Parts: sequence; C-alpha cells; structure tokens
Amino acid sequence: MAFFVDTHCHLDAPEFGSEMPRIRARARSAGVALCVIPAVAVDNFDAVRELAHLQGDAYALGIHPLCTGTARDEDLDRLDEELGRRRDDPRLVAVGEIGLDYFVEGLDAARQERFFHTQLQLARKHALPVVIHVRRSVDQVLKHLRQVAPGQAWQGIAHAFNGSAQQAQACLALGLKLGFGGAVTFERALQLRRLAGSLPIDAIVMETDAPDIQPHWLYRTQAERAAGASQGRNEPAELPRIAQVVAALRGIETGALAEATTRNATAALPRLLPLVRLSGEALHGA
Repeated sequence: MAFFVDTHCHLDAPEFGSEMPRIRARARSAGVALCVIPAVAVDNFDAVRELAHLQGDAYALGIHPLCTGTARDEDLDRLDEELGRRRDDPRLVAVGEIGLDYFVEGLDAARQERFFHTQLQLARKHALPVVIHVRRSVDQVLKHLRQVAPGQAWQGIAHAFNGSAQQAQACLALGLKLGFGGAVTFERALQLRRLAGSLPIDAIVMETDAPDIQPHWLYRTQAERAAGASQGRNEPAELPRIAQVVAALRGIETGALAEATTRNATAALPRLLPLVRLSGEALHGA
C-alpha cells in the first residue's frame, strides 16, 4: 500500500487548536503517514519539536522571511544553538522554513537576504538540508545558494514552487526537489500545471502548507467571503486528493505518484528515511 509524506504543513498553527488529534487521525486515515512541521520563528521552535514528537512526525527549525521584520539579530544565534542542541534528535530533518519573499509589500529585502544567507550557512555548518520559501524570489534564492556553497550541491526543497521551467531546472541542478500543493489544483495555474505534468518524476515532492494554500475545492473568493462564506482550511488529509490532480496531469496512477514522491522526500531530507519506514509500518498495521 502506497502512502504520502506531507513535506510542509504548519500543524502548530492556531487555526488547528484543540482539533489537532482529529486532524492528524484524518490524515493517517487518508494515507498520509508522515508530516514535516517547519518552524517560522524562534517563538515556535519548542512547539514544532514537541508536536513532532507527540504525533510521530518530523520538524525543521528556521526563521521565515515574513518573520524577519520582528525577529531580533540574536535569533540567528538562538537558531545556531538550537540546531546544535538538537543535532541527535532524529525528528529534526532540516533548517526551515527560510527563504525570500518579494510578494508581500513592506518587507526589508536586505534584512531578508541577510537572515537567509546566515541560515544557509548554519545549514551547512550543521549538515542539514533546507526547506526554502521562494515566493517571487527564485533567482535571488539561487544566488545565495551558490554564494554559500560555490560549486556544491544542496539537499532540500523549494517549497510551493511557482517559477519558470528554466528556474525549475536551475533548482534541480543545485540538488533541490520542488514542492507541489494546492495551487496546482486550479485550472488557471497553467504554467504550474505544465511543470507538475512534465518535470522528471524524481523532481517533485508533495505538500499542503496547511492551513494555507487551499486546493480549489476549499478556496473562497473575496466576493464569496464578503457574502458570508468562510475560507476553507487546508489540512494534511487533503494531500491525496491534491496528488490525484498531479497524477492525472502526469498520466500515472496516484499510488505510483505516492511511492515516487515519498522516495523523493527521503532523498531531499535524508533523516526522514527511518521515520518514513516506521510511519509506513504503523499506517499499514492500523
């Protein structure tokens, strides 16, 4: 029986609250064996670690680009210390969520870049892969990856990838896998759907970014929300249905996509491998 890894979901988000046990149970019932929970700021380092251990999942530690405006410079030292302290924790699988965001207005681009560059250096120092936020910033992200490790490959994931075919190839050439989630379910996302359907099968991993990046069946337009409809909340249990869309674009069975993307997830984040084995056995035995 094939199963999925949700390589990016913020299960510590307040939108989930006390429902978390039921949400995680629904995901397992749907065939999602393992989730990777990335931190976004030092304030939730403990929360993501504790949640991963409580639920049998994995986590990453990092400072999100949208949080760099409120983060302190000392938070980078705290991240360094925490990565060292948790080096033997098998559930710590990456440095993330880190990166650059040139979509949201009002952010200090230079500060974002400084935080990103330093966190890339910490990833190399602690021999961990990276989970990277690349919203309208792929070329700058690639520049920093090349500067930090000239001529060397990386392990990790370009989360919620939505760049060009050329940018996709550049990410792959550096060793990254590309994360696909709810955005690919929208028929108007022509370029993204072309990539999901045409990239080599070993290039992609699946993710939800829950509770955000809702698939089309959960999304509500601004007009619908103004009329009283509530925005749908994404969760890991939606991943197999999202994967059905990607599988259809590729002309393969969803089970084959599950097997390939789970294998790709462990290649991007090698510490996942023993966790995937344990979670898969538990899922099949349930």
